[in-house]
Amino acid sequence: MEDKQHKAGFVNIVGNPNVGKSTLMNDLVGERVSIITSKAQTTRHRIMGIVNTPEYQIVFSDTPGVLAPKYKLQESMLSYSEGALTDADILLYVTDVVEDPTKNAEFLAKVAKEKIPVLLVINKIDLVKSQQELEEKVAMWKEMLPNAEIYPTSAKEHFNVSNLMARIVELLPPSPPYFGKDALTDKPARFFVTEIIREKILLNYDKEVPYATEVIVEKFEESETAIHIMAVIYVERDSQKGILIGKGGSMLKRVGTDARKDIEKFFGKRVYLELFVKVEANWRNRENKLRSFGYIE
Repeated sequence: MEDKQHKAGFVNIVGNPNVGKSTLMNDLVGERVSIITSKAQTTRHRIMGIVNTPEYQIVFSDTPGVLAPKYKLQESMLSYSEGALTDADILLYVTDVVEDPTKNAEFLAKVAKEKIPVLLVINKIDLVKSQQELEEKVAMWKEMLPNAEIYPTSAKEHFNVSNLMARIVELLPPSPPYFGKDALTDKPARFFVTEIIREKILLNYDKEVPYATEVIVEKFEESETAIHIMAVIYVERDSQKGILIGKGGSMLKRVGTDARKDIEKFFGKRVYLELFVKVEANWRNRENKLRSFGYIE
């Protein structure tokens, strides 16, 4: 009887880059699952964060921001976002108070046709100057997505997120859990190491360098008290390698130190981290490389 009352479902989070999808997901899940920086295109994979209680299981899915692809890596990222429209029980479309609503109108038109419940999250309302401005934003979005329920929120300030969560729980279909009740994500430990290192690269370097990098963990040896990690950072050009390493290795050392602290916090263990930099020319446009890096199945 208890199983019949149990609810479970997939809640997919979609929207344009930089509107706060990862911040919202981490707030809903209550764990740091997706990397968060102020730079666009931070999320490259589809990342699941799982919330469990005895009564329900919610499988949240954070997707890359929707953008017009310029190279094969971005085509793969867009496919994750479009795939999220087809396999959700509930869709969270995230926008914010500053973005242009007509951006990626084609994707928005697909969202408007959805038959599943769509919850429209207007994020970053802490930036709104008046109640009237907020009401105008809500009215405009109501016109664009008439079937959506609208939730003005500030994920950063945790404003209205608990009401959004309560509504998600209400909408969940009856179902047994899809994952073990102790699962937090579908990703392996190595994945979070690469994401943390990539986040530190995004925070420490400007311009093109962060977007031309990929991180692969080549060694992950764990004991009861410590983890030994060896990771390779791939770039596309020798000049990028020089920038990444810095004078006398200073920049790479900074990335390594920042990443190690966060990895230790994430796993609750002492971490020995070794970083290496290699050049892999034009990897973002090479199908065989994207496959080996896990972007194409």
